[in-house]
Order: sequence, then structure tokens, then C-alpha cells
Amino acid sequence: MSATLPPTPSHKGRGLFCSPSPCGRGPGGGVCAAALALFLALAPAAHAVSNPSEMLPDPKQEARAEAIGHQLRCLVCQNESVEDSEADLARDFRKIIRSRVLTGDSNEEIIAWMTARYGDFIRLRPPFNALTAALWGAPVIALLVGGVAVVLARRRRTPAPAPLSDEERRRLADLLGS
Repeated sequence: MSATLPPTPSHKGRGLFCSPSPCGRGPGGGVCAAALALFLALAPAAHAVSNPSEMLPDPKQEARAEAIGHQLRCLVCQNESVEDSEADLARDFRKIIRSRVLTGDSNEEIIAWMTARYGDFIRLRPPFNALTAALWGAPVIALLVGGVAVVLARRRRTPAPAPLSDEERRRLADLLGS
């Protein structure tokens, strides 16, 4: 006795997220492609400032605040700028940046203020100093140390033993019973 499965509804002509075209020319009829193209065109313009009340009323000041926010790292997300992050801490940083822009601080003063409180790590492009030089130089130093180790290991390699003489071959053959 074999079990039969009930028939499944036909999904012919339907895309994953698109309904069939009203004119019957295939999935979406180009509507999905147009919607996807529009979404992709607008996606880079999206910012984490989702609440309009966070934005400054003056477009020039808002542009300055965004430029500063793009230079600072979200300490929660770590590889996102403060402007691109949705984390609560990033939202707090955006408020601080905008309030300091309103008080008239320069971009450098705001970045210096944030760096004084959170260290160079808050900057997406930290300044070049002794600590960052050591950080950037560590891979080069590791490669140099590895290269020196390889050269020394090759120099210390013991030479291959000399080939057996005729007398040694005869003696070996006698010992092995051949």
C-alpha cells in the first residue's frame, strides 16, 4: 500500500517576492526589477539618523555633523561609523556631536573632545604615532623574523651522508643475507 501526497498548489509564474505580471509576461513583468533598482539606488543614501528630531535644522550644520560622525567609530559595532550605526551608544554620540556643532566647536575640537574621552580607537582613521606605528609595523617585523628563522634553519641543516663505499655495500649485503 503506497501513500499518496495531496497535490500542491502551482506556483508557476510567481517569483519569490513578486506576483505574476498582469499582462502574463512572466514573473513581475519588470516591476520587481524596477523596484529592486530603485531600492539599490537609494540604499547608499540611507543613514542611521532615522529620527528627524536628531537632525539639525540648518543643512550646513547637519552636513558638518554627518561628516564628523563618519570619521568616528561606533564602539559597539566597531567597524561602522557613528552615522551608520543604529546602536544606542552611536545615537548618544550623534547627539553629542550635534550639540557641539550647535555650540560652535570646530570639527577638530569635536574630534579632539571625543578622542580625549574614548581614546584613538574611536577614530576610524587613527593618527600615526608610536603605538599605531608598532601596530602597523608588527606584520612586517613578523615577516622579517620568520625570514631570518628560515635562513638560519637552512644553514644549520646537516649535509647528506656520503654514499656507501664498495666495501660497505658488500658488508651490508652480507648482513642482510642477499
